[in-house]
Amino acid sequence: MISNVSILKNITILYAEDEAALREITLNILKGFTKKQFVAENGAQGLELFKENESEIDLIITDVNMPIMNGLEMIREIKKINPNIPIIVATAFSNTEYLLEAIDIGVDKYVLKPIDMKKLLQLMSQSLLYHELKDLYIDNLTHLPNRNKLKKDLENSSEDLMALINIDKFSTINDLFGESNGDKVLVEFSENIKEFFAKDEYNVYRIEADKFLVVAKDFKKDVQELYDLCKKFEEFIEEDPVYIDEHEIDLNITIGIAKNSDSNAYKHVQRVLSYARRKFEPILIYNDSFNIQESFEENIKWIKKIKNGVKNDNFKAFFQPIVNTQTKEVYKYEALIRYIEDDGTVISPFAFLDIAKKAKLYPNIIKIMIKEAFNLIKTKNKRVAVNISFEDIASAHTMEYVYEVIESNKDYASLLEFEILESEEISDFKEVFKFIQKVKDYNINVGVDDFGAGYSNFNMLINLNVSFVKIDGSLIRNIDTSENQKIIVETITEFAKKFNFKTVAEFVSSKEIYDIIKEIGVDYSQGYYFDAPLSYDEI
Repeated sequence: MISNVSILKNITILYAEDEAALREITLNILKGFTKKQFVAENGAQGLELFKENESEIDLIITDVNMPIMNGLEMIREIKKINPNIPIIVATAFSNTEYLLEAIDIGVDKYVLKPIDMKKLLQLMSQSLLYHELKDLYIDNLTHLPNRNKLKKDLENSSEDLMALINIDKFSTINDLFGESNGDKVLVEFSENIKEFFAKDEYNVYRIEADKFLVVAKDFKKDVQELYDLCKKFEEFIEEDPVYIDEHEIDLNITIGIAKNSDSNAYKHVQRVLSYARRKFEPILIYNDSFNIQESFEENIKWIKKIKNGVKNDNFKAFFQPIVNTQTKEVYKYEALIRYIEDDGTVISPFAFLDIAKKAKLYPNIIKIMIKEAFNLIKTKNKRVAVNISFEDIASAHTMEYVYEVIESNKDYASLLEFEILESEEISDFKEVFKFIQKVKDYNINVGVDDFGAGYSNFNMLINLNVSFVKIDGSLIRNIDTSENQKIIVETITEFAKKFNFKTVAEFVSSKEIYDIIKEIGVDYSQGYYFDAPLSYDEI
């Protein structure tokens, strides 16, 4: 009895055979067991049929010796199109050299001529089951082993040396260039990894959309050797952009490395990658001195403090002046969140803002900031800018509160401004555009903050109809010593003037920087050269 033959009744096959009599007999039997059959008399015809009907074909059966193009030549070309298609070769016993070659190019099964149909049907069902199982462990896009395969492999190993590689802000690439181009980037990136990390020394996995894991086959390999190889790979990726359909796409990566003999390497490598991203380090090796466990405890402490701080009024806005670059007169203030300890100590947002966002507590902070901004506007007649994230704009609950507060203070709303973070990932520009249009009904200006920090999109500025752009501090802080940064800031400023929106330079910390900003023609400036963030009472 043929096991699992029922699996064949819904499949479509491509059958290539040049002998008419054998082809006719075999085809008549296959018709009784399979849904549909494409028939070729030689390899060239078979290849064309596959190209035309790839989405339908589930399995290929082919002879080897055929005119025009033989079976093995056809298989090579088909494997370039779909490496995972199941293929069974029919060959005479005397053609053992062809059989070895067939196995080498990835043929699943073979059947000897004259064909035993019972054997062929068994091989067909086994081949499909094999590929069904194989697909569980292979990433369809890059054809690398996936997370399922990694888990299976880790079960058989307690000693591991590995590197976790993350493409930074990959979702932004999908937003700017489209998912099809994003897929092409991932395919080329995976090829680069395989080229750098030789298969005889390393196993490479794709474990998430933008994360790849490299595992050394020899645990005794020196961790520094892996670090040096990762460093070369990181430099190669950052120096050589990816070209997709004439688009030049720059990539940045972060890499975490861990070595452990107690089955904890994978856990450690995930933690050190997260730690490296927070510290803006391109590569880090895990070791206990990072006190990652302590940072987890610090996170828990801050989550509790944030929740209690919202209830107990520990969060206050401080306001940093933004001045007219030419006159140095204060034009407006940016509202900046601070946590006030019970003893009066002022804590900057670097200690808690990321934690608040990850713990889904940030909506409480934006509500506080708008309330504090309107307090300064109404009592001291000052213009105030408030940061708002895409996450805020995308949250119906948060926006309901924001619009409610604006409506209840509509007589003062024209003195409120919003700064949308360009460095954050915006997945729906329609929502942002709708937000800008709605608040502009109240004469509220909206700008883009941190412009230049991410994948800066000049087209976005025009389409969103913003009133101003704040140039990221990373482009300003060393502008007095970096000609490249000066050129970038000049470009942004010239672009802004042409399209009639204002520019703001942050991190202006010295007279030397201020003089260059003034010379370039940036409209407004902000930084410690003018003043630190001030409390409500200090204004």
